[in-house]
Amino acid sequence: MYKILIVEDDDMIAGEISRYLQRWGYETETTDDFKDVLGMFARFAPQLVLMDIGLPFYNGYYWCGEIRKVSQVPIIFISSASDNMNIVMAVNMGGDDFVTKPFDLEVLAAKIQALLRRAYAFTGKASFLEYKGVLLDLTDMSLDFHGKKTELSKNEFKILQVLFESAGGAVSRESIMKKLWDDECFVDDNTLTVNINRLRRKLEGEGLEGLVVTKKGVGYQLGGTEIGKGKR
Repeated sequence: MYKILIVEDDDMIAGEISRYLQRWGYETETTDDFKDVLGMFARFAPQLVLMDIGLPFYNGYYWCGEIRKVSQVPIIFISSASDNMNIVMAVNMGGDDFVTKPFDLEVLAAKIQALLRRAYAFTGKASFLEYKGVLLDLTDMSLDFHGKKTELSKNEFKILQVLFESAGGAVSRESIMKKLWDDECFVDDNTLTVNINRLRRKLEGEGLEGLVVTKKGVGYQLGGTEIGKGKR
């Protein structure tokens, strides 16, 4: 089942689109926090986004640009602002199609179907994981926080991957070590501590202190209360 995120300020229009697409078998989600569209995008992990231009706080062009920093998911702009300048701007910002309001829902559904067929003939898997606004890019082993990208080493990436996949829960040291060194050779337990400390220093330097915390007697987990309180 394909998932579609509807970023539309008009609740009536968003609800009508959502109900119609659900009848076509799509799973839909409508935005309720226009200050954190990227966070909702990351949590819902849609295969397509319907994006209005006129939104509270930041317009649709801004959010399209933010999504394009982490994903090539198809984006269809829906707007009553259908002059050439807005259509060109939508394409230049990374939009894949433009539908003018008012529109026929059958036409919208047909455009969605065609775009999904073109985009996901190969795969529909998400390319990143998200935790409290921090994005872990699975394609290039990097972190993105407030638009700033941090490159990770292979071990740093693997540590964060297993923690992100268990977001909210603790992961044992043994599980992390198995992820890092899955062969049968003996690895000194202190080696993991060294890797964790190195990762924490890098994160702190990028304003992400508190992202990796120790769970006493268990292992490690993702934190949250201090994320973003360091320098940016």
